[in-house]
Amino acid sequence: MIRIGAVAYAPYVVTIFEGIKRHFQSQQLDLDWVLYSNYDALVEAFVTREVDLAWNGPLAYVKIRRRLQEPCKVVAMRDIDVGFTTHFITQMDSPVQRVEDLVGKRFAFGSQGSVQAGLLAYYYLKHGGVHPERDLGQYTFHEQRPQTGQSDEAAVVALVAAGEYDAGAVSGYALKKLRAKGRFPEEKVRVFWSSPPYSHCCFTAQRELDDNLAQRITAAFASMNYADPAHKEVFDLEGCWAFVSGTPEGYDTLEAAAKEEGLI
Repeated sequence: MIRIGAVAYAPYVVTIFEGIKRHFQSQQLDLDWVLYSNYDALVEAFVTREVDLAWNGPLAYVKIRRRLQEPCKVVAMRDIDVGFTTHFITQMDSPVQRVEDLVGKRFAFGSQGSVQAGLLAYYYLKHGGVHPERDLGQYTFHEQRPQTGQSDEAAVVALVAAGEYDAGAVSGYALKKLRAKGRFPEEKVRVFWSSPPYSHCCFTAQRELDDNLAQRITAAFASMNYADPAHKEVFDLEGCWAFVSGTPEGYDTLEAAAKEEGLI
């Protein structure tokens, strides 16, 4: 029996993992799932070998990697988790062209708990020569601003477009979604800096997991097909089109950022 752990971040998580379980059983892989209340509980469960696999957020994966003496295995992720990017945006007619031009400016981050628009954005600013606390005229996170009902990154775009902030941080994934919905004001806002690509969420396997079994798990995830209605339900709830082989690209940068901010 393969046990997979995940966080109960929404009621539909049950639907997601029941769908994955049925597909794995069709691939002759006996799998069951268990949900945890938060990522720290999931990290502890993985480190103490309560589960064989974990559906990790990026920071949870980094915490697991630091806790274990031997590397764990990234066996799969969503297609949207590969090549994730952070972008800095400003007004179309703004004089801001480089990160260095942000000195003295007002900057809007996403949520404090966001890797892409919070933690990494803060890190990229610091290592681009602009320390938020010292060099920015003002900066805020989503939780510190009046709430408008928008997601954190959509709110950043709206604030920059309205001129309330000079610049802000959003992910490439958020930009793609906003553009697809016609909600990114191309005539008002432009991207002036983009990060190197990095991996986001991932399915993590214990290092002791047999290599052949790990390959079968990866193949089972990859064989799920959006054209299959049962699989489509899982993908739609996860906001993706496919599961793909995992890659550890970019996690070193996230680990460095988390360490600097005292998160690990």
